[in-house]
Amino acid sequence: MALPQISIIGRPNVGKSSIFNWLAGRRLAIVDNMAGVTRDRMTFMLEHDDRHFDIVDTGGIGINDVDELDHEIEHQIAIGIQSADVLMFVVDAKDGRTPLDIKVAERLRGVDKPVLLIANKCDGENWEIEANDFFKLGFGKPLCVSAINNRRKGHLLDSMLDALPDESEMEARDTADPEMKFALVGRRNVGKSTFINSLVQQERMIVSEVAGTTRDSVNVRFELDGKTMMAIDTPGLRRGKSVRTDIEFYGTHRAHRSIRYADVILMMFDASQRISKVDRQLVSYIEAAYKPCIFVVNKWDLMAEHMPTERWTDYITDNFSTMWNAPIAFTTGMTGQNVQRLMSHAKMLFKQSRSRVSTPKLNKIVKEALVKHPPPMASNKRRPRIYYAAQIGIEPPTIMLKCNSPDSFSKTYRRYLLGILRESLDFGEVPIRLVLERRSSADPNQSLEETAR
Repeated sequence: MALPQISIIGRPNVGKSSIFNWLAGRRLAIVDNMAGVTRDRMTFMLEHDDRHFDIVDTGGIGINDVDELDHEIEHQIAIGIQSADVLMFVVDAKDGRTPLDIKVAERLRGVDKPVLLIANKCDGENWEIEANDFFKLGFGKPLCVSAINNRRKGHLLDSMLDALPDESEMEARDTADPEMKFALVGRRNVGKSTFINSLVQQERMIVSEVAGTTRDSVNVRFELDGKTMMAIDTPGLRRGKSVRTDIEFYGTHRAHRSIRYADVILMMFDASQRISKVDRQLVSYIEAAYKPCIFVVNKWDLMAEHMPTERWTDYITDNFSTMWNAPIAFTTGMTGQNVQRLMSHAKMLFKQSRSRVSTPKLNKIVKEALVKHPPPMASNKRRPRIYYAAQIGIEPPTIMLKCNSPDSFSKTYRRYLLGILRESLDFGEVPIRLVLERRSSADPNQSLEETAR
């Protein structure tokens, strides 16, 4: 099933990023007294009592951003609220109930989702008494914590877990037939809009078209082979030093936003142009977001007579070696050549990203990988051991390995395990998120290697 999500919501400077870092156990979000430091959403996967879920840090509601990104911050907050299963409404016990807290409360009151009211900066019992004033916000008794002083972390995690949907509800959601959203990203003039126009005109079944300003992404919903899907046409990007206007700056931000929002990414290149720094930056962002991706070499009619497809395939593989599993397509958006075939492949990637594998099958694969090539001895002279494996999420497929020492598994060995998983499972062309966790006393005593003897 997809991992449930808890979004951290509140006005600026109540300690949302401090709580995010505190729960994550590491400094991920920037913490600063200046309002508006957190502009984008940041996600981290947590585990508590054998339940995994994502926490999401968002920008402050009601901020006037110094770089005039108010609209962007607001959009990220809206997505954070929309995609969450639980909302964590954070307030500042030392500031008391402010007009902006009341404004946030009014906004959340109309959302049909569980809301946890968290009073941060309760550094002692006196502040907990002061926090009772937040009752008036309408979300019950506030849970008093202090991220800086590490107060009530266990209580907070228990409350978060209690508010999450049941696993049966999450599984039922996974069995639904969702609409695929795919984003086209790339530099200017690679043919993104022409590609979408060609695809939609062929079908002549546009249900709706939703456009923002001239500098925004454009979402086009249409039907293909009886399935509704959404195409996200993003602004074309230039190199950083060429970004001279606000419109181009916003375009970069919206392209990143579209990558996070989409289910599948079509990374487009102009067949007559060399791969650029902008292309590399986009692919790096796609990879970091664990998004299924197809490399699309467009305008191939201009080069087909002069260059075999193998040369471009090798060129892409050499430039993006860590994404060797991503398929490569050659299209001509103007004529629609290979467009339908490409979309069929995109739908297959979407299906792969939602695939599941049984725990027994997964453990058998990992056991065979360990026997074939055991992990090398760690620096402390102890051999890393894996006790069991399980899939804990989809989109992306997320594989959890319980082990004795997560830090003892080298990057090389993790890549080896990922390679084995790709070869053996039904999601070989999509990103796999591999999570190594230290085993608890309740986990098996024998490692997978030992059970194979």
